[in-house]
Amino acid sequence: MTEKSTQAAFKHEDSESLAEFIAASLSAKKAEKISIMDLRGITSLADYFVICNGLSDVHVKSLADEVSEKVRIERDDKPWRREGLETRRWVVLDFVNVVVHIFKHDMRDFYGLEKMWGDAPVRSFED
Repeated sequence: MTEKSTQAAFKHEDSESLAEFIAASLSAKKAEKISIMDLRGITSLADYFVICNGLSDVHVKSLADEVSEKVRIERDDKPWRREGLETRRWVVLDFVNVVVHIFKHDMRDFYGLEKMWGDAPVRSFED
């Protein structure tokens, strides 16, 4: 295995483990309908999307805060960008290779990320 392929394999494993870690953090905070979308080979935007629902705008914010804090403490990382915290209807946490989408329960179907990225394998996360 070449150094470049070793680095690529590490990146994939790191992205996958980060997506799993984030999904577990969301689950612990009672997020609903947690899904992990594998975007590798489909787009260079990210390796994974982690998508979930919050029950209210307060819950959406607490989910975003929890993920940011747990990733900072446990993985020594932080989101490159955070969007949507003002309205709390759709919060995006961009960890570069993993992008987290936290929707207020009624917004997820409206934006339809799973339909937009329909070629991506999607699996439900269950703790």
